Amino acid sequence: MNVLAIDQGTSATKAFVVSDAGDVLGSAVRPVDPAALAGGAVEQDPAELLASVVAAGRVALEVSGASVGAVGLANQGETVLAWDPTTGRPLTTAISWQDRRATGVADRLAPHADRLRALTGLPLDPYFSAPKMTWLREERTREGIVTTSDSWLLHQLAGVNVTDATTASRSLLLDLDGRHWSAEACGLFDLDPSLLPDVVDCAGTVGETAAFGGTLPITGLVVDQQAALVGERCLLPGEGKCTFGTGAFLLVTAGPEPRRSSHGLSASVAWQVPGSVAYCLDGQSYTAGAAVGWLTRMGVLDSAEHLDAVASSVPDAGGLVLVPALAGLGAPWWRPTATGTVEGLGLHTEPAHLVRAMVEGLAAQVALLARAAADDLGRPLLTLRVDGGLTRSTVLMQLQADLLQIPVEVFGSPDATALGVAALARLGAAPGTGLDGAPLAPGERFEPVMAADEAAERLARFEGAARRAIEASGDGGRG
Repeated sequence: MNVLAIDQGTSATKAFVVSDAGDVLGSAVRPVDPAALAGGAVEQDPAELLASVVAAGRVALEVSGASVGAVGLANQGETVLAWDPTTGRPLTTAISWQDRRATGVADRLAPHADRLRALTGLPLDPYFSAPKMTWLREERTREGIVTTSDSWLLHQLAGVNVTDATTASRSLLLDLDGRHWSAEACGLFDLDPSLLPDVVDCAGTVGETAAFGGTLPITGLVVDQQAALVGERCLLPGEGKCTFGTGAFLLVTAGPEPRRSSHGLSASVAWQVPGSVAYCLDGQSYTAGAAVGWLTRMGVLDSAEHLDAVASSVPDAGGLVLVPALAGLGAPWWRPTATGTVEGLGLHTEPAHLVRAMVEGLAAQVALLARAAADDLGRPLLTLRVDGGLTRSTVLMQLQADLLQIPVEVFGSPDATALGVAALARLGAAPGTGLDGAPLAPGERFEPVMAADEAAERLARFEGAARRAIEASGDGGRG
């Protein structure tokens, strides 16, 4: 059965018609334009998000010339808005997962951080949904309901008010053990659990939509990063992937039992399907592709396509250590107001050294996340699968393998998120089909060539620079 898989992301919505064999029969992309404003604000127009979903889906179907039996939707995860549950009318803009204005809410609840982590598996940080939901209630409107963006989109498409277990587990409101809304957590954020969406499986029919022509069941729902975990076949404990998109997001499958991280990572639901659930550990760097975009806006790079040419024009970073905390530091530090720093500047410094240092800083952050996951699981990762636009950078991928000291495998398809949500949608429409779809041709593999002691020394230098960046920002953090 062919399915329509839609990936509603931060800067674009992508739609794919995916066959049983995992072949993409047709695709379409519609950009969306998040607005970065003063004070750490990042907002999106809900109407633009919806229009992009409908347009991308329709064009993908037209391009493919194929019929589909079901629709799956992957979402941004922690982007929230207020809306009228009767009319569906948005009451606010969509507050992006990147938005930092809820830092004050998290600061106020800092005495409850340990309890929230025990309940939900998540550190208290404005990155997650609940602080932003409370901020909207306090600063924008008490009317209507406040949900993540997927629930509003699903209401527009199918008239339902639901969210899946993976998205709910990114909120700071879900009891991770029972996978239901926690009355205690909701109380801390002054949110009424009766006004939250119903939590459903990632696979199963939640409603029908006529938005794409005809009437189609919606049978797959999942956060984009968990969709990529499924799409890259990281189904066994210890298997992990990192998506290099706007940010860099590392997820490692932890198995069927919920666990909490002791090393600064988040713990959430990897997927929940009828009769089965899996959990994952994850961490993120908020700026990856966004950091390359910053270099371009600053005039250091002509375009992202020149990243490797410039970074490889020098043998090293010329003594620079760059901490790419352009939107705060995520795991394992959880310092939302930390700012980016560069150490080691001198008269010898060239623009290429800055580019090289940015690439090394991105790779170091991911390496530290992988090390934390290995420490939590009690065993090293044997390999790391990677996807996303920045995997086209051979300089970054080689540095990643070097600092990890394990092979890095570029996923053989650029559409990992779509393949994951397609697998869930197919399972939801045809129970018993499984998540381990057809094998795909392997992508490029990078083996470490750097000596282990040099890799350890570089990571130690980066960790020291990150600590100094945190101290300079005066951010005590809640990690």
